[in-house]
Amino acid sequence: MAYGDSARRLSGPGRQLAIVNQKGGVGKSTTAVNLSASLGQLGYKTLLVDLDPQGNATSGFGLNKNQRELCMYNALLGDTGLAEIIEPVEIEHVFVAPATIQLAGAEIELVSAFSRETKLKTILEPVADDFDFVIVDCPPSLGLLTINALTAVDGLLIPIQCEYYALEGLSKLLDSVRLVKTHLNPDLEVFGVVMTMYDSRTRLAQQVVNEVRDFFEDKVFTTLIPRTVRLSEAPSFGKPVTLYDPTGKGAEAYSSLAKEVVDRV
Repeated sequence: MAYGDSARRLSGPGRQLAIVNQKGGVGKSTTAVNLSASLGQLGYKTLLVDLDPQGNATSGFGLNKNQRELCMYNALLGDTGLAEIIEPVEIEHVFVAPATIQLAGAEIELVSAFSRETKLKTILEPVADDFDFVIVDCPPSLGLLTINALTAVDGLLIPIQCEYYALEGLSKLLDSVRLVKTHLNPDLEVFGVVMTMYDSRTRLAQQVVNEVRDFFEDKVFTTLIPRTVRLSEAPSFGKPVTLYDPTGKGAEAYSSLAKEVVDRV
């Protein structure tokens, strides 16, 4: 298979992480793309699974989400195996299972499906051991697609923006995590919390960081992802910021975050 050429680096089992926050605009897909790119550049074989019908993680790596015959919709509904839709991207060691707007239909079609909460887990199992990291970009909701992600992974990475109401709605997310842990996935844990859109010029940003660290304690990564124009521009060029602006603050921050992720593993 195409993704079988480069070797894994982790000596133990790979890690599966879902990037999740039901609030939109918190840097979820930006983190999914740039963390995956940075892990790949460190030499770790990484699969990014785009589970968001908006397909931002797909287009963030330059894959055209409007001209795809097969995507995560087909894999989840059993039309094709996950291995058949995985594609390599510009960065060595990084692969993407793409999404299109078709995936929005899966949310409805899965409602009546047998074992509907474990579809992603089932299709991931045959390929997961080929990768050091599987990163799942979730939609900004707590619907069936996100529940599938929580059931399939062993850790959550929660992006939180450094703005007012940063913790708003997180109690509902953590309630969902507890329910999934109790009934579907006893291995599920919060792997880490990453602060995004940090503006060092404002007192508010540091206050929010302190508030989140009080709440999540040592789960919060030391790396702070800055608010930069280059990070915002990169997706429109179909590139992670590590390629679009490799010496900029955004690329530097995500490279630092990737090293922290590896250290935690």
